[in-house]
Amino acid sequence: MAKVNISLDAELVVEVMVLAGVGSPQDAVEAVVRDYIARGHRTEARVQRQDEQRRATDSLPPRPEG
Repeated sequence: MAKVNISLDAELVVEVMVLAGVGSPQDAVEAVVRDYIARGHRTEARVQRQDEQRRATDSLPPRPEG
């Protein structure tokens, strides 16, 4: 896998290390990126389910009244 080198503010990285409970800056940044990606996937799945429910409701024939 390709690697990317970036510069980050040391205080930010230390805070992430403490919050994530990891011992290295590399692990801290990877944890944040993986969490961000997972959150995006969960959001996409939730929106897709809501859209499917709306489509299913919209495609139902109207209920008879009377």
